[in-house]
Amino acid sequence: MTQTDPATTAADDSATTGTVASGGSDAPPVVENADQEGIAKVGTRIKCSSDAGFVEFMRQANASVFVTTYQAGKVAILGWTGKSISLTLLDYAKPLGLAVRGNQMVLAAMDRILLFANNPNLAEEYLEDPAKKGQYDALYLGRATYFTGPVMAHDVGWVDNEIWFVNTRYSTLSSLSPEFSFVNRWKPPFISELMPEDRCHLNGMAMVNGKPKYVTALAQTNEAGKWRESKANGGVIMTVPSGEVVLRGLSMPHSVRWYRDKLWFLNSGTGELCIADVQSGKRETVCALQGYTRGLCFAGNYALVGLCMIREKHTFGGLPVQQRHKQLLCGIAIVDIRDGRQVGLCKFTQGVQELYEVQIVPGMRRPVMRMPHEDLNRQAISLPNQSLWAKLSAEDARHAARHNTATAPAQSSDASQGSVPEAASEPV
Repeated sequence: MTQTDPATTAADDSATTGTVASGGSDAPPVVENADQEGIAKVGTRIKCSSDAGFVEFMRQANASVFVTTYQAGKVAILGWTGKSISLTLLDYAKPLGLAVRGNQMVLAAMDRILLFANNPNLAEEYLEDPAKKGQYDALYLGRATYFTGPVMAHDVGWVDNEIWFVNTRYSTLSSLSPEFSFVNRWKPPFISELMPEDRCHLNGMAMVNGKPKYVTALAQTNEAGKWRESKANGGVIMTVPSGEVVLRGLSMPHSVRWYRDKLWFLNSGTGELCIADVQSGKRETVCALQGYTRGLCFAGNYALVGLCMIREKHTFGGLPVQQRHKQLLCGIAIVDIRDGRQVGLCKFTQGVQELYEVQIVPGMRRPVMRMPHEDLNRQAISLPNQSLWAKLSAEDARHAARHNTATAPAQSSDASQGSVPEAASEPV
């Protein structure tokens, strides 16, 4: 197996080293090479910085953090080298929902849903340089791709052994099928028919005891794009399967999660992390953050919350969070859920303005991931009791190079230094 290191060697664990120091400029992330909608193009660079609180969290967590950004066309992996935070970026068009179960991972991206599986044995031999072997403790390899068509899949998850996803364009919860684009499993009672019209912007899905129990939508509307008219206060949380609205009057809610017997969600348009009381129909605000909140996961007493800029004014303009803060941030905030304090921040300062999913993966401090189209994925052979690398023949390699139309391979850097050349991406 011939493979070069996708990550440069990280520096030290100082939060103040690198391109942007801790407590640096609050200027918005710069997208050096973008189209008129702010979508990153080839040649753009990503820069980020982590404060001391975020560095300390990563040092102690024994975990890694996966982040999707459809605006930049990237899956980002934050890991720990033993000395500092590492950042690996993988190119893929429109990555949105991402979920992990054991050694399996599922990713929603543009017109397809991809399945990955971790092979820790191959991770040990991932790099041929003897000095670098063992640098990674997990290697996610592509196992299957389902072509759903352009459904705008948001949150994803497992229901028993099936993969369900929020089918935003068709306003339903759907499951994957080996025969069809998708199978409709549930739709809000106010949606009259399955049409590719994004009628209510259904987006979030919370599992309780392995079943979908709560969903978020931006409005109770039954016309194409009608939800935009009441985006500032028309959002709702509904139960599945009854469709009963348990909380209303929300501002573009996302990332509904069931954790420690409480229903958490992000009131994105106000920049808040909240707890819903489904009995009273009221909400408790845990904290307000300096960004459009989207992407939520938990680790012990801490919540990791994604923060976004507001790039596209037609969809996101005129929200309360813009009135609260002169400048919004893009990054990952760590919040102590016991008292609502923000105790850490990893901030993107260039190249990334919007995130969708934030997912912590316990027990893996420095994972790496390869997309199904890459030659390395073709060379990795995983069996129930054996794993090995099988090089492509010269003829197969020529055919693969001729027909491979995917984007460039992953590149990465130290997150406290945070300077990474970007590759191709596509707008949402």
